[in-house]
Amino acid sequence: MEVGTNEVTGTIVEVVGPVVDAEFPEDEVPDILDALRVDREDGDDLILEVQQHLGERRVRAIAMDSTDGLQRDQDIVATGQPISVPIGQEIRGRLFNVVGEPIDGLPEPDVDEYRAIHQDPPAFDTLAGSQEMLETGIKVMDLIQPVPKGGKVGLFGGAGVGKTVLIMELINNIAKAHEGLSVFSGVGERTREGNDLLREMLEAGVMSYGEEFMESMEAGGWDLDKVDFDAMQSESNISLVFGQMNEPPGARARVGLTGLT
Repeated sequence: MEVGTNEVTGTIVEVVGPVVDAEFPEDEVPDILDALRVDREDGDDLILEVQQHLGERRVRAIAMDSTDGLQRDQDIVATGQPISVPIGQEIRGRLFNVVGEPIDGLPEPDVDEYRAIHQDPPAFDTLAGSQEMLETGIKVMDLIQPVPKGGKVGLFGGAGVGKTVLIMELINNIAKAHEGLSVFSGVGERTREGNDLLREMLEAGVMSYGEEFMESMEAGGWDLDKVDFDAMQSESNISLVFGQMNEPPGARARVGLTGLT
């Protein structure tokens, strides 16, 4: 996550699971939806989001990761801005968590711009509807339930009926038929499904790690030193954002906004 320019240091006063209460100096209490940061000794910062003002200079925040190890009177930093995530060409083919940190084992992307996950909705007079159908390449959908361009579609079903498989097929078809870019947000997905999705996207050619990596993968290896970053940024048509079922409630609640950003 991007480092803020108007940071204020406060102290933790209470920790209850993923919920953290913190106290800040007078007239410097962070706004609701602002990000807080706890600097840990292992170098992995914990990001939280302000949800409530409690009065008496205190705020209540929800953590985006485990709060194990936090304690009272520990320093906590108000960043002065909402959670911000990287955007741009450099994020194509990459996997991120809810706060925009890469989780694919590759280096941090060198991006020039970050954007807050909380944005004002577009003005009504700027919205443009479309009567044109988006050809998905899935015959039963195009015939019985066509998807309008710029529209929304809900897929309802129980566990294991193929919702994620159908989404993967849509991503694959849109990338190959329309040269479109997609963002997959895994909200509460199983860890296995995220791993399977990455491998299937590579095998389908929707993501690219370069020819040398693919040869290693086909031989049963997973050598990230062989990733071709130029090929990844130019040939990948998808970025992935995950807040999986083992993550705290805060991460699962915000990962959709991270993907939308």
